[in-house]
Amino acid sequence: MKFLVIEQDLRVWGTSQGIISRSFLAKLRISYPDSIIDVVYIKQSPSDDRLDLLPVDTIETYIVNLKTPFFTKWFNKLYWRLFHQSLAVEHVHKVYAAIIAKIDYQKYDHIFIRSAGIDHEVILATKDLPILKKAIVNFHDPYPLFWYAGTQSKLNNLELFKFKKMHDVVSQAKTCMSSARLMAEDIQYLYGSRKKFYHLPHQYNENVFDLSDVSTVLKKTKKVLISYQGAIMFGRNIEILLDAYIKLIESNAVYKENTEFVLRLKGVDLIKLAQKYSAIPNIQVLGMVSFSNSCFEQSQEADVNIILENGPIYSNTLVGKAPFLASIGKPIFILSPERSEMRSILKEDQYIASYSDQEEIKNRLENLIQNRLNSDEAVHPFGDYFSDENFKIYLDAILFAKGYDN
Repeated sequence: MKFLVIEQDLRVWGTSQGIISRSFLAKLRISYPDSIIDVVYIKQSPSDDRLDLLPVDTIETYIVNLKTPFFTKWFNKLYWRLFHQSLAVEHVHKVYAAIIAKIDYQKYDHIFIRSAGIDHEVILATKDLPILKKAIVNFHDPYPLFWYAGTQSKLNNLELFKFKKMHDVVSQAKTCMSSARLMAEDIQYLYGSRKKFYHLPHQYNENVFDLSDVSTVLKKTKKVLISYQGAIMFGRNIEILLDAYIKLIESNAVYKENTEFVLRLKGVDLIKLAQKYSAIPNIQVLGMVSFSNSCFEQSQEADVNIILENGPIYSNTLVGKAPFLASIGKPIFILSPERSEMRSILKEDQYIASYSDQEEIKNRLENLIQNRLNSDEAVHPFGDYFSDENFKIYLDAILFAKGYDN
């Protein structure tokens, strides 16, 4: 069997999509060890991505120049106001399309086109290209941005034209899928697709990473370390959790003496939270570290790892770090809206609490702390959801789908 995978992000750190996409290639190889796997990697800037670690047959790498020509940029100021379509965005799609159009796609049994980030350039670039009729299109995030839970983006004519173009892509694609069941259902309904949208959960495989660097690891100083590493965006709320934690350590000397909460953030969130909680010795707000160091901290030093879902009332995406945290056998504490993907795949309610209920957050965090003070036994909050066997079941359902049209 021959696979072609068109990727936009295979970076080893700095983005969850790179980690997810590298792991997807590893799991594809595990599922089909004797297959041919070719990769076309289209990225926006030079980077050292350790492509030698990926278990594929060939990788063709392209670095695209997305700088908008001066005339296009100038004319676009008027054009998008009149026609609600961005010439600058269309230019970007044409750059990607020029590369994809040259691919000899007919020799492959299955073709994956995988999005990265919130702009979905690679997917949109395939509109009206023959390859699309044979392709499995993967939505990493909803599109356009207005439909992303927790976004501040407004629905305007420009967003509606983006929607129309993606509708054409969905209609032309052989199959569409996403990483989350809820998102697959939502997007199928949103685009009025007569073809079933499938879902294939994010994966993690340590073999496609060099995890030898532990030079900036923070060693824990207390018996229980609670760790959050990631971004604060799309309605995620860490402050309600930190405030609940403060109540715990203020009400119980055992928690104050034996626990610590470390956050690794970047940008304005790092500055804001570092200032707000600077007077609390048990809380440290630090900058991000490389993926290798981050992995070591969360797998070896942390006792409870935190996941924040998008919010505040709905999340239909699967958090990219979930499969990694599932692989390390540590307790996970998730803050989640009432309707969310994570709630549907967790095996026990003790690992999750609602964004809207600080008392529930405090009680369940306390329970996890108590358990960890008394035992370091491995736990598996997601069961076998991210296992190799489960991946192949979902993968085969997509590869051999017949689909249906009116």
